[in-house]
Amino acid sequence: MDAGVFDQFIEQLQRYVRERLLPAEKQIIETDRIPEDIMREMRDMGLFGLTMPEEFGGAGMNIQQYTRTVRELSYAMPCYRSITSINIGMVCSALKNGGTEEQKAEWLPRLAAGEIACFGLTEPGSGSDSAAMQTMAVKSGNGWVLNGTKRYITNAPHANVALILARTSKEALPKNAHVSAFLVPMDTPGITVGKPDKKMGQAGSHIADIIMEDVHLASDSLLGLQEGRGFIIAMQSLDNGRLSVGSAATGYARRALDSALRYANERKAFGEPIANFQLIQQMLADSEIEIYAAECMLEDAARRADLGENVLVKAAAAKVYASEMCGRVVDRVVQIYGGAGYLAEYDAERFFRDSRIYRIYEGTTQILQLQIAKHMLREWAQQG
Repeated sequence: MDAGVFDQFIEQLQRYVRERLLPAEKQIIETDRIPEDIMREMRDMGLFGLTMPEEFGGAGMNIQQYTRTVRELSYAMPCYRSITSINIGMVCSALKNGGTEEQKAEWLPRLAAGEIACFGLTEPGSGSDSAAMQTMAVKSGNGWVLNGTKRYITNAPHANVALILARTSKEALPKNAHVSAFLVPMDTPGITVGKPDKKMGQAGSHIADIIMEDVHLASDSLLGLQEGRGFIIAMQSLDNGRLSVGSAATGYARRALDSALRYANERKAFGEPIANFQLIQQMLADSEIEIYAAECMLEDAARRADLGENVLVKAAAAKVYASEMCGRVVDRVVQIYGGAGYLAEYDAERFFRDSRIYRIYEGTTQILQLQIAKHMLREWAQQG
């Protein structure tokens, strides 16, 4: 997207977030659902097609523009990013990196127009451990038959299509070549979506199981028409997903800090605003410092990704730092609110619950620490 057009878009998005999305949050908390009129507006604004190439109806944003947009959108409650993020993050990335021209032509325009995608990696017995994956895809005639269960799948109750990772070999193969990726329309016979899970926070966003029982797929449902590349494509897509989660955590941390600034200036103790107390100022300042550091990390990783660099380690590092930072910021915000921060009638309590998941999905902090360390040790060994 042209830089000047992008700047205008960001200004429009900032107004939309504050004038439309923030006022709707109370209704979403009460109903656990984004209002249909807002969903229509988000589609009309192109929020489901930000990263799709222009020839497929998208905005053609690069990764730097995409992460900045996610940060601005995530100033509002997390469900707004959640409903759009799988389209413009992992599934779009997987199609662009690994799809055939026919698959891109079929799915990218539909996703850009606002059909909803989900991404099926996690299972009841596996997440980061692909060798434990149980979902199987077996060749049958000219196509495939899928059987298995995916768990905690964001947007599953609303999705039109799922990108499903499944074993195409019973044996665990080197470089995870036993895993392939499939584009699965959610209305295919044999697919059942479980009841949405009740969650700690993030009202309005929904996760559920996807159960696949003898799901027959055509041969062209295999992403890229290549077996054994599903895990590689998924990991490439997860770089974008991790940058998105890091950006979401940073945007939400900014929202929480702004709330604390407002409260600290309004709340009085000992005859003056608590914002005048030095230890309150320290918590505010520490939060601003950490948010700025996260913004810089995300911008650097996104810039490098746009240059074509391998950003697996930097995307993981940015996601870890931003998500952990958000946890520290919202904890300080609850502390600044004092007793009021523990009450559901104040936003601080919601910020605290909503932000906890950022340290878990798209790779827990601990898994990503292991991944970063393994790459460091591998590079050290190669240098020696």
